[in-house]
Amino acid sequence: MAARRFDAFVMFAEMRTGSNHLEETLNSLPDVICYGEVYNPVFLGQHNRFDLLGYDMDRREADPIGLLDAIMAQSDGLPGLRLFHDHDARVVARVLPDPRIAKIILTRNPLDSYVSRKIASETGQWRLTDARHHKTARIRFDLAEFRAELAELTAFQHHLRHGLQTTGQAAFHLRYEDINDTSILNGLAAFLGSKTRIAATSGKLKKQNPDDLSQKVENYAEMLAALHDLDPFALSVTQDYEPPRAAGVPGFVAHPKAGLLFLPIKGAPEDGVLEWMGAIGGVGCDALLRKMSQKDLRQWMKDHPGYRSFSVLRHPVARAYHSFCCYILATDRPGYEEPRKVMRQRYKLPLPAKAPGPDWTPAMQKQAFLGFLAFLKPNLAGQTSIRVDLAWATQSAILQGMASVAIPHRLIREDEMHTGLTDLARAAGVTDPPPPMAEAMPSPIALDTIYDPKIEKAAYDAYRRDYLNLGFQPWQMP
Repeated sequence: MAARRFDAFVMFAEMRTGSNHLEETLNSLPDVICYGEVYNPVFLGQHNRFDLLGYDMDRREADPIGLLDAIMAQSDGLPGLRLFHDHDARVVARVLPDPRIAKIILTRNPLDSYVSRKIASETGQWRLTDARHHKTARIRFDLAEFRAELAELTAFQHHLRHGLQTTGQAAFHLRYEDINDTSILNGLAAFLGSKTRIAATSGKLKKQNPDDLSQKVENYAEMLAALHDLDPFALSVTQDYEPPRAAGVPGFVAHPKAGLLFLPIKGAPEDGVLEWMGAIGGVGCDALLRKMSQKDLRQWMKDHPGYRSFSVLRHPVARAYHSFCCYILATDRPGYEEPRKVMRQRYKLPLPAKAPGPDWTPAMQKQAFLGFLAFLKPNLAGQTSIRVDLAWATQSAILQGMASVAIPHRLIREDEMHTGLTDLARAAGVTDPPPPMAEAMPSPIALDTIYDPKIEKAAYDAYRRDYLNLGFQPWQMP
């Protein structure tokens, strides 16, 4: 006897997507059994049922995976169930990565599902087996309610897709319109490994609301106008192709006594902050705790209850200029020799072969910096062969990486360091914090001598993510 392809199947669906009808059809296969919404919060499998295979509602709550195991162990034929986005997340986490559990993903136009659910809620009729008992109602469309539901469903679909992609699985996808197509359903039967084929779909359940939407929604014109503001294709979403960053825990700096944890961002103020931290309690910069492991960091956190973690942000224009001057224009950084060479030769940045000499003018500096900003846009989008270095990665990506281990309690802008760091230190229990010192830009040519709207636009094009996520306005010359 050939081994089964799967141990079970899960139908990922939502309310009013036709999942009841599809379940009825699958249950017509003698070697397939679907138990319904086994993890529905208010019943177990079917409406008004509260036990299954020795599990009642309390036992299911305490041991949801045990019930899943019982379904797979005690069923004749291939067992399955239906899972919705608001069912037990523990079960989703168990079944999604398991290639021995087949995935069926059933979807429907979310507006049709929304209207159908509202009508069912209004009439109290969730299933129809005899058209003579059909109930109907006209509902009012609520944009805020629809947006909220759509956001939840979209997030769940993204979660499913990501889980399948990262584990190398393929699901069987059906639309609401497919559930009466026997050729597609027989493809599903073959996918599940059934030896039987479907001659006709289930006739038990009847379509409840066949009318056009204009007949089912009383504020139909208002709904159409409201839907104009939605963006179903995510055309307004900025695509983010920048690679994710690691947390970079060895770069974190903790004070040995005071409850201050500094999460530095390369290219933003750092040396001045370290001097300020070293001055607190007179411990000195050398006494600050660096190159910690995650274990060291967790121990420090336990030893300093009420600690404050923080990062200092720099305006994208100023940060890009700092990185440009320190790592690209200068030639004393061996780690950046290769990127500098490629930028100069392949991307035609007007950089001098060696460090700038006395004949290097502000106009040359401006053109070289503009070239660097123009390079950053494709580089941050993953369209160049040069790595996205920490020195010019977006601050948003760096902060997201840090947050996987330690979330900065406060983000302090460079121009607010004096009051921001002082207030932070006092919140951490430092009674008389010293004033922090501003950091000088490492360039003989000041940024304000070359800055203009062209530079601002080029910086925005490259760092739109930071401008939007962190709320930066155009750079202000000092």
